[in-house]
Amino acid sequence: MPGQPAKTVVISGGTDGMGRETALRRLAHGDHVTVIGSNPAKGKALLAEVDNPRLRFVRADLSSIAEVERVVAAIAERHEAIDALALFANRVRPRRQETVDGLEHTFALYYLSRYLLSHRLVPLLDAAPAPVVVNVAGVGTTAGRIHWDDPQLTRRYGQVRAQLQAGRANDLLGVAFAGRASTRARYVLYHPGFTRSGADAHSSPLIRGSIRLLARLFARPVAEAVRPIVDWIDHPPPEPLTAVDRGSRLDLSLRTLDPDDAARLATYTEGLLRDR
Repeated sequence: MPGQPAKTVVISGGTDGMGRETALRRLAHGDHVTVIGSNPAKGKALLAEVDNPRLRFVRADLSSIAEVERVVAAIAERHEAIDALALFANRVRPRRQETVDGLEHTFALYYLSRYLLSHRLVPLLDAAPAPVVVNVAGVGTTAGRIHWDDPQLTRRYGQVRAQLQAGRANDLLGVAFAGRASTRARYVLYHPGFTRSGADAHSSPLIRGSIRLLARLFARPVAEAVRPIVDWIDHPPPEPLTAVDRGSRLDLSLRTLDPDDAARLATYTEGLLRDR
């Protein structure tokens, strides 16, 4: 934008849907954008379509702890500071699958990759003048919970159950991250609601078709859904934590944002990483 210095933006899950639209909008602002995605063909297509030297694609399977660490190292080698980290990566798994680390896939990709990227990139975020992390999940939704007795869902897996648990885990990630005294980065939890993106990620052709039909009838356009994200990158909220559900700012006393649960999940996550 005229009069504003270019920013450095990192986007996980940036080859499709809202992540892709955010990348395109920030490129239009003159920013340097790194998109992380698992599909090299989609990454190559995005680079060819945009043909912009300020866009970089990094291929990675973010369900792998080692892959996330590799991405963090690659970003740190290239950049001295990051102005914004936008987290979108997620994929529905109809059946329980384990990652190379022996973790339930939804938990690993939807929650743990965001935990790792948020925390590992703190030094680069704090080197920026006004850093922000935007975690796009389901804040404001109160369905689902952390299954403390079986977080990896080894006994009762269901795709909705897994998605809801990871969504609530992201809520708690934001709470714990914002409570850190050692970072200046602002954290935004954002639920855009039903948008016209993500239908192609489902493995079932019938469900993909149904979602596409519903999206045409009821969903928000992607460009509209990402507008707040684009604005937060330019103007981070002043508070350490902000939670927005479909345009409505949420009271942080919401039970799904409980600080004790956030601390408990952080302790569980740190132990999980130590074990691996």
